[in-house]
Amino acid sequence: MGGIWGTGVMQAAAAHLLAIDWGKIFSTGLKILLVLVLAFVVMRLGDTAIERFFINWNKIGPFETRRTQTLCTLLKSGLRYTIYFIVLVTVLNLFGVRVEALLAGAGVVGLAVGFGAQNLVRDVITGFFLLLEDQFAVGDYITAAGVSGTVEEMGLRVTRLRDFGGELHILPNGQITRVTNYSRGNMRALVEVGVAYEEDLERVTAVLQHVCEQAAGDMADVIAEGPHVLGVVNFGPSELVIRIIAYTKPMQQWYVERELRRRIKEAFDREGIEIPYPRRVVMSMNGGEKREQVSGW
Repeated sequence: MGGIWGTGVMQAAAAHLLAIDWGKIFSTGLKILLVLVLAFVVMRLGDTAIERFFINWNKIGPFETRRTQTLCTLLKSGLRYTIYFIVLVTVLNLFGVRVEALLAGAGVVGLAVGFGAQNLVRDVITGFFLLLEDQFAVGDYITAAGVSGTVEEMGLRVTRLRDFGGELHILPNGQITRVTNYSRGNMRALVEVGVAYEEDLERVTAVLQHVCEQAAGDMADVIAEGPHVLGVVNFGPSELVIRIIAYTKPMQQWYVERELRRRIKEAFDREGIEIPYPRRVVMSMNGGEKREQVSGW
């Protein structure tokens, strides 16, 4: 009995396999493969066409490089999303799914989908206004959503920042509520120098002013204004604090500050001007004799 039942099952399975239209399955699979290959080719050709368009656009007239890079990445992002949607609709049609019915029923389930996709909609809308208002562009150094870095890519949904440590931060645009852009307009370089109270203030100021004049001539390509010696801004525990400021091109303020400190240190060494360090004075009485000892911290 068991043998007869097993034979019947095998015959039923064989009949089911024979009933499957293998030709149709192979044809459908081949069509899906062709759609994916075509989508990949169109995506690559589209990216190349967008890049060439902006290259030719820059040749026509002077346009801001960062602005064109932002538009280029945004168009590439829009092209990818469009191709993904077309591929999805095509594949569903190949499987016999009526996409028209799904789109018609979208109004019924639209409310539920809207609640589930509200973050996605917020990201896209925010990304659109970020681009429209030109708050930042590719190549700008910004602080957004608590992260600082250089904008590598700006899309409708996410923005990619690369920080100084090389780490890549991917920020949904909906989380960007405040942007600090360090690449728009001149930036301030500030250096504060401490000198001993015993030094001649006029002589120190003259030396610093000479250093500033030399730096302005040597770094004219990055310094927009200054440097200027403002004068004494604070009385420290063991030093007078003198402040120097300059205005530089975007992202060059740290380089100018480092260079000014180096030049000031070398000038002070040449002129014998002391950069003070914390010290302690200890006085003691021994048999009516007064002794004084000076030591560092």
